Amino acid sequence: MAVDSIQHWLNDFCNDQRIVYIKRLSGNDTQATHSHQAGLYLPNWLAFTIAPVLDDRQREDPDCLFPAFLDSHNQHPEVRLVWYNNRFTLGKTRNECRITRWGGSSSPMLDPENTGAIVIMSFPLGEPVAPSECRVWVCRNLAEEDAVEERLGQVHPGEPRVLSEGGGFLPLLDGKRLADCSLSTDEIPPAWLERMPSGAEFAAEAVQRRPLADDRTSDQRLISRCDCEYAIYQSVEAEFYARDLEGGFKSLDSFLAVAQRILQSRRSRAGRSVELQTRTILEEEGLKRDFSYSYQAETEDGKNPDFLFPSESLYGDHAFDASRLRILAVKRTVKDRWRQVIDEADRVGRKHLLTLQEGVSERQFEQMKSAGVVLVVPKPLHSKYPVSVRPSLLTLAGFIDEVAGLRG
Repeated sequence: MAVDSIQHWLNDFCNDQRIVYIKRLSGNDTQATHSHQAGLYLPNWLAFTIAPVLDDRQREDPDCLFPAFLDSHNQHPEVRLVWYNNRFTLGKTRNECRITRWGGSSSPMLDPENTGAIVIMSFPLGEPVAPSECRVWVCRNLAEEDAVEERLGQVHPGEPRVLSEGGGFLPLLDGKRLADCSLSTDEIPPAWLERMPSGAEFAAEAVQRRPLADDRTSDQRLISRCDCEYAIYQSVEAEFYARDLEGGFKSLDSFLAVAQRILQSRRSRAGRSVELQTRTILEEEGLKRDFSYSYQAETEDGKNPDFLFPSESLYGDHAFDASRLRILAVKRTVKDRWRQVIDEADRVGRKHLLTLQEGVSERQFEQMKSAGVVLVVPKPLHSKYPVSVRPSLLTLAGFIDEVAGLRG
């Protein structure tokens, strides 16, 4: 059965009777990188929850088959969920679960042009052996992504989430890496439980927990701090809204009012997270605000690029050589959004765009390149981009080196 409306699909398949996995497709997922990792990755614990039959260390690569309904594209392949477990059966290294057999290049799950798109997978709860089905929606455009994020909150690259049985989302970040960022109730400042902290406060707390260190590059710091900030926010959010949720709701309107406050809070923080962390890193690397760079400067017609180099005043001085001007736009995802930066500064020829998106298709990259957009991607994410694209990616450290001497 095809579902005509994403809103209706969310009503039908995102509820407390099902377990829901939501993420943005990476370059490895869609085969944009031409990697040999076949199939969509699932965390082991999630795979074992929906398919208990997999949890068998005595059997090599245990698997199960079930129908998948890609309702967004009216496709219904029989897919294979497999635990590649040779670490336990053969003493090798592999220990991961993937869903394969999506139908080859005709499947939206394996379309490089869908790199960065939101995918939602919904499984029945409580199946004793294996799933009886999987419902899937791959967002086809920005309107559908906006509808999903309006309903479920922001979905960021590299931050998959699971809708738990109780109806709340759980982050799926590396527990060891984030152990010192997830806060217990006692660790949360009391003032934060009376007033939800601003994005700047969350960003500053992440910097405190991921301080400047000689062995961590600017690229590594950006990813580490964004991950840490997300874990901090998750901790505070759970405590902050606990009173609203525990008391129950007298009406649908009261429930919707709380839900809207939570989603607005998520959007408010997430919208500026990468910008604020980038600004801190620029300062740590010796760039001074309003001398080496301007933040949220104004160019023509009220346009406001995230970062302008060397400064807003020099941008307005037409005697200053335009070839020494740069802008840096910051967007967590660039799919269908990268064109927004093209007209942000008329005097700047090449527009630099910093993203945490895990890959783009070769076709989309060529479109960006033809439009004069240069992708700035933290070095740890380069492996998620096509091999042909990687030499043209600029690291954050490389970009900082480029802009450090622009003033002269």
